[in-house]
Amino acid sequence: MGKPYSMDLRERVVASVEREGLSRRQAAVRFEVGISTVIRWVSRLRKTSSLAPGKMGGHRPKKIAGEHRAWLLVRCRAADFTLRGLVGELGERGLKVDYRSVWEFVHAEKLSHKKRR
Repeated sequence: MGKPYSMDLRERVVASVEREGLSRRQAAVRFEVGISTVIRWVSRLRKTSSLAPGKMGGHRPKKIAGEHRAWLLVRCRAADFTLRGLVGELGERGLKVDYRSVWEFVHAEKLSHKKRR
């Protein structure tokens, strides 16, 4: 993932548009950045009074946590299950998750999800 442009560049580009009267296109050519980039920076400054870049990346917490995690661990150890069945049971308990989320949980907890004969 790329890094955000420096604050110095952002300030110079927006100043050329706001104070010097350059068009956004002319500022983009002068500072060798994209036209849409200049448009977004000027818009951001007018909306928020700041040119600081927004948050990039980060960790997204897992949906199956807290009481749902505890319930699911007990449920998986108590009886046989299928992943699609667990998705349905979690939905009945008020947690909307998809098949992949349940699979990742079962895999991370090293719970077997194979049917036994």
